[in-house]
Order: sequence, then C-alpha cells, then structure tokens
Amino acid sequence: MLEELDIKNFALIDSAHIDFTKGFTVLSGETGAGKSILIGSLAFLLGGKASLDQIRAGAHEAVVSGTFLLEKKSQDDNPFDWLSERSIEDEDGRILIRRVVKDTGKTSAWIGGVPVTKNDLASFARYLVDLHGQHEQQSLIKISEHRRYLDIYAGITDEVKEFSSLFRTLVEKRNLLESLNSNRQELSNRIEMLNFAVNEISEAKIKDKEDEELEIEESKLSSFEKLYASVEELNSLLDGGEGSVVSLLKKARSVSGSVSSLDKSLEPLDSRIESSFYELNDIQKELRHYSDSLVFDPSRLEEVQERLDLLYKLKKKYLGNPSLSCGELISYMEKVRKELDGLSVSIDEKESLEKEIAALEKEVYSSAKNISAKRKASSLKMSEEIEKILKTLGMENAHFSVSLTEKEGTAVLQKCDLYGMDNIEFLIQANPGLPMLPLSRIASGGELSRVMLALKTVLSKGDMAGTLVFDEIDTGIGGEVARSLGLHMKNLARDMQILCITHLASIAVYADNQLKIQKGVD
Repeated sequence: MLEELDIKNFALIDSAHIDFTKGFTVLSGETGAGKSILIGSLAFLLGGKASLDQIRAGAHEAVVSGTFLLEKKSQDDNPFDWLSERSIEDEDGRILIRRVVKDTGKTSAWIGGVPVTKNDLASFARYLVDLHGQHEQQSLIKISEHRRYLDIYAGITDEVKEFSSLFRTLVEKRNLLESLNSNRQELSNRIEMLNFAVNEISEAKIKDKEDEELEIEESKLSSFEKLYASVEELNSLLDGGEGSVVSLLKKARSVSGSVSSLDKSLEPLDSRIESSFYELNDIQKELRHYSDSLVFDPSRLEEVQERLDLLYKLKKKYLGNPSLSCGELISYMEKVRKELDGLSVSIDEKESLEKEIAALEKEVYSSAKNISAKRKASSLKMSEEIEKILKTLGMENAHFSVSLTEKEGTAVLQKCDLYGMDNIEFLIQANPGLPMLPLSRIASGGELSRVMLALKTVLSKGDMAGTLVFDEIDTGIGGEVARSLGLHMKNLARDMQILCITHLASIAVYADNQLKIQKGVD
C-alpha cells in the first residue's frame, strides 16, 4: 500500500508531499490541475519511462520518492523474499523507493537506500502498484500476463510452478542427452582439454590473494637497498648521536622537568614532552628491530618472481586477463570441474538417461494436459463473471472471452513451455457488430480500465499488487453506470488500496478519502 509520495521538480510540480491511506481514494480537480502528472510521477517512480521533459523548467533534476507498506499475499512469491534475495532490508514492513532523472539524461533509483537498475525497479513494482491509464504501464495489454491472471483465478498458481520445475528438469536432461549424442571425438577432446586445465591449475596449488601477498614481498625484496638505506637514515635521525631527535628530546625533557618544578602551570607541557620522548624512543626501537630483521635473499626474490610469472601465465591463459585475481582463477577451476562432472556421464548410461527422459516427458505432458483442462474449465466461468460485471459498468453489449489454443509441435518440448501447453489471450467485443479482438486493440483507455476493474473484482483475493490506480476510467460514462463503477471500486477497496482520478461526483461519492488537486501561479 502506498503511504507517502514526495515529488520535487517533476513537470509542473515544484514540490509536493501527499499522504495516502487504505481504502478507496479519489483524486479530483480542474482539467490541467495536475492529476495525471501526479499519477505520472508515480509511474516514473515505479520504473516507467524517464525523459528530460519530466524535469521542471529551470531545475537540474526531478526527484520522486514513495513509502510503501508491504503485503505478503503469497508464500512463494512476495516482496519480502525479493528484498531478501538482494540483501535489502525493510523497516517494520515498509520500504522507501526513490528515483531521480537529471538534465544530463542520467537516471538513478534506490530501493531501501540500495541502488538498483531500472529492470529491478520494475520487477519490484509488480508487488506494489498496478497502474492503468498510461498504456506502457498496463499489465492487461501484455499477453504474458493473461496466463498469470487466469491461473490466479483457477487457483493453480502453485501447480504451475511445480510444472515449471519439472519442465526445467526435462530440458536439462534433454540437453545432457544431446551432449552425449554429439560428436564423440569432440566430447572426448573437450573432456581432455578441461582435465588438462584443472590439473595445471590444481598442481600450482594457488591460494586466494596469493598474488597480492607475493607482489608486496617482491616489491620489498627488489627495493632492498633503498629500503635498508632509508630505514638506517631514519634510525640515525631519531637516535644517532648528540644531534638526533631522541637525544635532543631527552635534553628537552630534563629542562622541562626543571622548569615545571618552578612553575606548576607548565606541568602539562612537561608531560607532553615526556610522552613525545617515550613515543619516539619506542618508534626508534621498533625501527631498529625492523632494520636488524632486514635480510636480502636473492634466491627468495628469484623464487617470488618465478611464482608471480607462473600466476601471470595461468591467468592470461585461462582468464584472458592477467590483472584478475587468484580468487577468480580458483573460481574458474571450480567452474571447469562442474562442467567436467556434467560431461563425464558415462556413455553406458545413455540408455538409462533416455528412459528417464521418456518417463519425464510423459509426466510433463500429463501435467500440462491436467493444467490445461483446469484452465479451460475456469476460463468459461471467468469470462461469464467479467462479462456480467462489464454490463453494469456501461458496457452492456460487451462480450469477453479467454482464448486457449494448444501450442503447435510434435515433441513434448515443442508442445510445452515453462507454463504448460496453452497459448492464452483475453479477447473482447466492445461494441455490437465487431469481431472478438485482443485487448491490446482497444482504443479507449476508459474501456480498458473498466475491463481491468472487472478483472480485479474477480481476482481481488489473489492479486499480487497492493495498490490499483485508475486514470481515465470515467471516460464516456455517467449516470447509473458511473454509480455502479464507483460502487465496484468501493467494494474492491476492501481488499486493496484503490486510487482513482475522476471528474464525476457519482463516482467520488463512494470514496473513503478525497484528494483535491489544485494548480496555483506565483
């Protein structure tokens, strides 16, 4: 649920802060007051199109941020798991999203303070808001979403997920079999090459960050003379005779002790001189100990350089970039080992694998047929319910249907995909005499919004997004139709937050909350 929205320098809006509550909220105001700009800022926040036109004249950037109360409607796919997978923390079930577009054309976005890509932002937005009125935001015209809506209605979402997992297993087994059936010599050569790579890297006994440690040691050994001379010079400066720092501080300490006995106010300075003496004296002792430990070992330098040369060649040979780390070389070796495990399936096991694939194909096909039957049964009931609601929303002559066709092909992998064997698309006849057409062909935003309202009414318990936004939903309607539409939204708002831009009092009267949009000039 959207709780707060902050907008700065977006289109005509200089600065605005809006608090939202649950239930049915109507946004009303004069034409041109900025209602659609407000919804546009929300669309931008949730990953919608960004352009320089959105930046207010005279400003260098537009900034929109929003606070959302998260809801866990599904155990298998919910916003909390999405955040956890990306190490993003919510605050008591709330999350702050922020997005910026600069006059340079650069855009940036954050979820819970963590920078994210536009794709991540759009992926997370599906848990938050379903926006209707701007075509690029309308999930209803995306055919890929029609399957999801039907599955939610049929109550088979979990069953389809299990099918997807089974289908992936079948694909993996088929790919393994194809690998076994490929040119035996090529397979043998590949295994031999990978084994050589693993053995060569393994024999080198590489340790993580070994190259960093060796480079430090090599620098120390190759610069031994300069290092030793510099340390000795420092030792001499600190404690090299009468004129050295430690010697002078010792004398200063004796004098300051006498002076402070004559004037107690100088005791703090005497204490600081004494501390400086002990600190520098300790530094000199540690430097002397370091100097005594310095030993030039030409054989060790040669050994280190040879080891670095070996690591350089291995990284260049297998990683293509000698500047990469030993850790990445180790990761490459582990990756090769995994590939070898897959390629090393015994040729003798081919028959067993073929039997396993045949059994999986039967299981996948049977499951797909079962899911398809449930979809067909539910599609008829769903069509009837939506059509019934549409008639009360000013589309009394509309006919709605769910088109289900079986995928073409002969093999199981051709007849099915991750979600079954059905091509699913919503069709509508908005006016008498017209053929049934895909929803994407509907010209009226108001008609499309009313179809979505009908769909959301029948799906309200299982929908993923917690907030539904309607713009232009009252286009071309009035009277009893508008009252019916308002009542539908009020009932739908029992289970989700509804935001609606409207010019009709007969819709606004049903709202739990009213927001009036006004534009002023300074």
